[in-house]
Amino acid sequence: MPDTDTREAYIRCAALQRRHDPTFHLATQVLGRDVRPAVHALYGFLRGADELVDGPDRPETPEGRRAALDAWQATLADGVAAGTSDHPLIAALVDAGRRHDLPLEELGVYMDSMRVDCDGRVRISSRAELDTYMNGSAAAVGRVMAPLIGVPAERREDVARLGIAFQLTNFLRDVREDYAMDRVYLPGLDEEALAQGRPTAAPADEVRRAGELFRESACAVLSACTPRARPGIALATTIYRRVHLRRIERRGVVPA
Repeated sequence: MPDTDTREAYIRCAALQRRHDPTFHLATQVLGRDVRPAVHALYGFLRGADELVDGPDRPETPEGRRAALDAWQATLADGVAAGTSDHPLIAALVDAGRRHDLPLEELGVYMDSMRVDCDGRVRISSRAELDTYMNGSAAAVGRVMAPLIGVPAERREDVARLGIAFQLTNFLRDVREDYAMDRVYLPGLDEEALAQGRPTAAPADEVRRAGELFRESACAVLSACTPRARPGIALATTIYRRVHLRRIERRGVVPA
């Protein structure tokens, strides 16, 4: 059992997840009791980084936000090296990483993608640039999650690809919301149409790619993960493929 301070850290992470992402929190509850706290801990770290970039109390300047992310990442690295941390959120992730042999080094790649968003204005101009961003924002998190849903190391990239499928669908679904924040993640979007509020064609190659990623990775992940993890993964995949992505495929435009 973790000590009292570490248990309190896990509780704080769970409360953050419940408050800010109740759907993900509910999905976490279907996992085994032995891994739920680790998922809460991972969420706590990711949420902490997100608050530094987009939260109401974020540093005022891009330089300040990058410095805050650097400090957040360094606190995790110091905690991993020491085997513990005084930070009330990171202590939980350090403990979870040790207990479940999590590849926490992947979170450095995640932080690189978070730094892209620090300027506020984001324009991703090529597929290679988009892939680099999604490798951090989605695939890296999938690789950390893989041990927690029972996927062995040799199948970890299947979880990474499924994470990219979710992320790419989010980008297609949230084009207008992202544009309102001065962020364009998908190359080839008609910015003039976005600015004028006119119907905007969804990038057909990225719509197609999202569907292919779901087809390639979903069955592989479901066959490799633990039985307890399957219902949540299957439900999320179904919603994203048959609701969000299919709606975009049918209309050929990004949602209004």
